[in-house]
Amino acid sequence: MEQEQLLSAAYPKNKNKATTRVLLSSAKWVLKITMWVVFIAWVVLMFIVPSEFGSDVYDAMVDSIDGTLYGTTGATFLIMGGPILLIAFLAIPYLIINSKEEEEQLREKKDKKIPRFHLKTFPVLVDGPFGVVSAAELIGILLFVVFVIWAVYAYTVVNIIMLPSYGEETAEEQRIIMVRMTAYIFGLTALSCLAFLFLPIARGSILLRLINIPFEHAVRYHIWLGNLIMFILTLHGLTYFAEWIMRGDFLTQLLEWRSDAGANFAGVICYSFFLVMWVTSLPPVRRRYFELFLYAHQLYILFIIFMALHIGQTYFSKAAAGIFLFMLDRFLRFWQSRRAVNVTSATCFPCGTVQIVLSKPANLQYNALGFIFLQVQELSKLQWHPFSVASSPLDSKKHLSLLIKALGNWTGKLRGTISSLSGEEAQLELPFQPNSKITASVEGPYGHESPYYLMYENVILVAGGSGISAFIAILSDIIHRINEGKPCLTRNVLLVWAVKRSNELPLLYTIGVESVSPYLYDKLTLDIQTYVTRESEPMLEEGNGDSGVNSSIFPVSNGSSMSLLVGTGHIIWPGVYLVVSTVGFVIILGLLDAYYINPFGISKWWYLGILFLGCMAASVLVFGGLVVGLWHRWEKTSSTEESEVYDVAQHDEPVERKDSCREYLARSSTVHYGCRPNLKEIFGVMSECWGHVDIGIIACGPQTLQSSVARECRSQNFGRKLSNPIFHFNSHSFEL
Repeated sequence: MEQEQLLSAAYPKNKNKATTRVLLSSAKWVLKITMWVVFIAWVVLMFIVPSEFGSDVYDAMVDSIDGTLYGTTGATFLIMGGPILLIAFLAIPYLIINSKEEEEQLREKKDKKIPRFHLKTFPVLVDGPFGVVSAAELIGILLFVVFVIWAVYAYTVVNIIMLPSYGEETAEEQRIIMVRMTAYIFGLTALSCLAFLFLPIARGSILLRLINIPFEHAVRYHIWLGNLIMFILTLHGLTYFAEWIMRGDFLTQLLEWRSDAGANFAGVICYSFFLVMWVTSLPPVRRRYFELFLYAHQLYILFIIFMALHIGQTYFSKAAAGIFLFMLDRFLRFWQSRRAVNVTSATCFPCGTVQIVLSKPANLQYNALGFIFLQVQELSKLQWHPFSVASSPLDSKKHLSLLIKALGNWTGKLRGTISSLSGEEAQLELPFQPNSKITASVEGPYGHESPYYLMYENVILVAGGSGISAFIAILSDIIHRINEGKPCLTRNVLLVWAVKRSNELPLLYTIGVESVSPYLYDKLTLDIQTYVTRESEPMLEEGNGDSGVNSSIFPVSNGSSMSLLVGTGHIIWPGVYLVVSTVGFVIILGLLDAYYINPFGISKWWYLGILFLGCMAASVLVFGGLVVGLWHRWEKTSSTEESEVYDVAQHDEPVERKDSCREYLARSSTVHYGCRPNLKEIFGVMSECWGHVDIGIIACGPQTLQSSVARECRSQNFGRKLSNPIFHFNSHSFEL
C-alpha cells in the first residue's frame, strides 16, 4: 500500500517532467527550423539579386516597403540586414533551451550510439593557405567563390542588356560605360561580402554562440573574407581608374566629392585604410611586427566612417547588420576591459612559463576550453593578447588561472616583470613598492558555447609545448565532474604531449584538483604519453611536483574580480542588450527621419551615410548603455549574494594537499626521451583498442602539429573498416 502511494506521488512529477521536456524539445525544433528557413531564404535572395529576375524581385520588395517613414534605406536594411538580426533574436530562446537539453544529454548517457561522420569535424584540406579545413568550411568557401563568380557574371549580363537604353552612343562611349558599370559590379559584390566581414570578429556574438564556433576559429573566416574583399575592392578601384583615364579627367574624378552619388575621394581614403590593414595583416608582417599589425587594425573605425561617406546610407544599410552586431560587442568589451582585475598570485617555472591566477566572481560561467584576452598596463596600454584558460570552472569559485610561456617580446617582458617582483622583495619579505605591481585587465572568457569534449566517451588530446595549458583545464574538468558526480560522458582519455625539454614536465601537475576519489580509477582510464624531443635521457633532478617552481608572489596587484559583462555562460542579459539596442536604433532612425531628414529634404549621400552610422552608434551608447548599466548593477548584487553563499558553504584552500591527484597523474604517465610521437601508430593502436566508436581528437599547438593530426584523422577515416572508430578532428589554438 505504501509503495503504491509512493509511486502515485512520484508519477505526476515524472509526468510533468516528461511533458516539460517534450515542450522544450518541440520549441527548440520550431526555433531551429525557423532560423534555417530565414537563413536559406536570405542566402537565396543574395544569389538571385544579381540576375535580372532577382533584381526585379528585390526592387518590388523595396517598393512595397518604401512608402513607410524609413523610406528606401529602411526597406534595404529590413531586406538585407533584417534576416541576420531576426536569427540573432530567435537564437536567444534557442540557446536557453539548448543549454538545458545538453545537460540532460550528459546526464542520460545512451548505451548504444552509432558512430557517424560530421561535416564540422571531418578534415578535408590539411595543408595550403587555408590551413586545416573541415568539410563544412570547404562548403562555405565554395559557396562564397561561386557567389562572387555568379554575381560578377549576372551583373555583367544585366549591364549588357541595359546598354541600349543609354541611347545612341559611340563605340568609345559604350566601352567607357561598360568599364564604369564593371567597376560598379565589383563594388556591389564587395558590399555583399562586407555584410559578413564583421560577423566572425564579434567575440561574444550570439550568432557565434548559436553555431558553437568560438572566436579563435571564426577569426580565420574574417581573414579569408578580408583577403577576398581586398581583391574585389582592388578591381573595383582599378576599373574606375581606367574609366577616368579613358575620359581624360582622372585627377578631377579622383578628388570629386559628389552629393547625389558616391563620394569618390572618400572611397579612395576608405580603400587606403583597408589597404594598410591588409598589408600589415599579411603573415610575414604580422608575425614579425605584431604591434604594427595591432595598431594598424584600429583603422577599422575610419574605414567604416569613410565607407559610409563613400556609398551613402542606402548602400551602407546592406552591410549594416553585421557592423551593428560588431559595435554591440565592442561596446561590451570596452566596459568589461575598464575594470582592473586582481592578480592573486603568479608563479614562474624554469621552462619560461608563468602561471597567473586571476580573481573572478563566483557566478562567472565558462567552459574549460575557454580563453581570455589579457592586458597588462605596465607593459602596454593598447596591447591585448589571447591565452587559453588553464583551469576548470570547477577548480575554484574565486579564481581562474593562465599558463603563459615567454615566447615573444610582450610575454618575455611579462615574465621579467614577475621575476623582478619576486626577487629582492620576496626574499627579504619587504612590502611591495607602489610601482611594484601588475595592473591587469581582461576581456572574456570566450570559447565554445557548450563543452563538446564532454560529449565524447573516448578522447585523444594532442598537445605541443605550451598547448598543454588547454588540456590541463580539460583533464581537471573531467576529474572534477567524475569526483563530484556531475554529468560527463568521457571515460577514456589519451593525452599525447610533445615538449622540447623535460623542465616543462612540472606544468602537468598544475591541475587544480585537491583530491581524487577512489572510484575515479574505475570510471576514468587516463593514459598520458609525454615525448621529450631534445633530451635522450631524464635529468637527474627531474621532479613531478613543485620542484620546477622557482618563484611565487602573493599578491601582485590590487583590483577587483573579473566582470560578468562578457562570457559564454549567460544568455538572458546579452539577449536583452541586443533586442533593446536594435529597438533603440529603429526609434532613433525613425525620429531622425521624421523630424530632420524628411522635413528639411536632406538628400546628400555622404551626409545621410554618416547620419545612419551615427544612429547606430547612438543606439548602442544610449539604449545599449542603459542595459549595460542595469546589467552591471545586477552583477554587483548577484556577485555579493554568491560571495556570501560561498563564504558560508566552502572556501578555496590553495594550500590543500594534492598528493592523491599527483599520484594518479604519475601512475598514468609515461615519458619517452629523444623521439617524437608516431601519430599513425598511436591512432592505430587506439583504433584497435576502442573499436567501433566515436573518438574526439583535439589538437592544440602550432599549425604544423594541427596539420599532422588532421592528416592522420583523415587517413584513418578514409581507410577505416566497419569495425573501426570514426575520428572527429577538433583544434584549439589561437593565432592572430
